[in-house]
Amino acid sequence: MADDAAFSNPDVLTATAQGRLRTIIERIERLEEDKAAIMADIKEVFAEAKGEGYDVKTLRKVVRIRKQDKAKRQEEEAILDLYLSAMGEV
Repeated sequence: MADDAAFSNPDVLTATAQGRLRTIIERIERLEEDKAAIMADIKEVFAEAKGEGYDVKTLRKVVRIRKQDKAKRQEEEAILDLYLSAMGEV
């Protein structure tokens, strides 16, 4: 468990707790930088796809669908078809 002494007084952190806090914050900051770089890369790939004539909105939908469990996706599609049929849309 965390060093209880470090958190006994909310206004004071021990040197160990301060070091640990700094480490955590720095790790988060590095990950945020990595995330920003990855998001920029993804944006670039979508721009490239758009330049080649692909529909970006549909590509995003395909990526989202591929993340889903196949059985869950099939169940959702069946329910959607049922609802559209009930509304006279299919």
